[in-house]
Amino acid sequence: MKSLYRFVIIFLCIIGVIIVLNISSHSSSNKKNDEDSNTEIISNHRDPRARGRLKKESMEIINQEVTICVVVCGDRLDESLTMFKSALVFTKKLLKLIVIAEDDLIVAFDEKLSEWKYLTNNSFTFVLKPIQFPNNSDASMWKRLFKPCAAQRLFLPALLNDTDAILYVDTDTLFLAPPELVWDEFKKMNSTQLAALSPEHEDPNTGWYNRFAKHPYYGKLGVNSGVMLMNLTRMREFRWTDYVIPIHKEYKLKITWGDQDIINIIFHYHPERLYIYPCRYNYRPDHCMYMSVCTNAETEGALVIHGSRGTFHSQKQPPFRAVFRAMQQYQFGTDKYENLFLPMQSYLMMDDNSHCGKVWKVFIIQPEIYIGNNFIN
Repeated sequence: MKSLYRFVIIFLCIIGVIIVLNISSHSSSNKKNDEDSNTEIISNHRDPRARGRLKKESMEIINQEVTICVVVCGDRLDESLTMFKSALVFTKKLLKLIVIAEDDLIVAFDEKLSEWKYLTNNSFTFVLKPIQFPNNSDASMWKRLFKPCAAQRLFLPALLNDTDAILYVDTDTLFLAPPELVWDEFKKMNSTQLAALSPEHEDPNTGWYNRFAKHPYYGKLGVNSGVMLMNLTRMREFRWTDYVIPIHKEYKLKITWGDQDIINIIFHYHPERLYIYPCRYNYRPDHCMYMSVCTNAETEGALVIHGSRGTFHSQKQPPFRAVFRAMQQYQFGTDKYENLFLPMQSYLMMDDNSHCGKVWKVFIIQPEIYIGNNFIN
């Protein structure tokens, strides 16, 4: 009996030793795997081939085409060409320019853009389309709504039915930085948002919508439609154009700013569909004509300026005219620092008496980054 007990005890001891050895071996193996995994992660950071893969992925994003769209009628040919020039001056990506214009302007656009395409080594492509409103609507009424042809933008999801997304800008805008910085805001939009706009005002004391509007509008102060990212695919899925005509019919006697008011009404009822970016993406005289209210533009500079109220062509707010004048005079193929940045800076420094003139650096911070003396092309 004692022999049996001894045998059982010895057997249990042997089993225990085996278990201990297995646990030790498994632990060593896990440690080795962890070390191998860590080594792989570290080596990926150090391995130039890994950096090359990351760089390649980054370059694929950089090389994505930025599509800028404008609608032009009347005497806005030169203004819209100056806007395109500003985009081409600053961009580092291939651009696609879409022009929707009256028939008598299309030939002029074709001639000038073809010339620029040659001078810029085919840095962009362009598409020209005639003005076109829905067949079942009053085209002449839409054409006259607010500014000539501005309402065309309301029907772009249908007109550009083979285009996924665009950066729509008014003719009276200028880029002061690469347009891809605005385009990249698409990446920040969630799965329901189909457009991006900036607020109409920053200060409720000077806001127009909150004081005078007789129709619904977005948020507390409304939005300005001068610089608008449009995910046309999502807008088509949302059936955007189906909202436009009924809203106009209901509110036509109450709207003041035409297509912008209709956009505000749509997003009043569907606020989850709109992404808001800061005022420096659409910097207007309203941001400085009484007092400076766009603080992020003061510290980081405006990305796009919007010469609303005719400020590109008047002395109302000289900094807007100064930047437009410098961009209008610049010729492709010449030095950007000598022939664009320095004249722009000089024109801006001529006036510091107006309210906008007191914050003139808003207009030069971004150009200095991209075409200033320290810029490497």
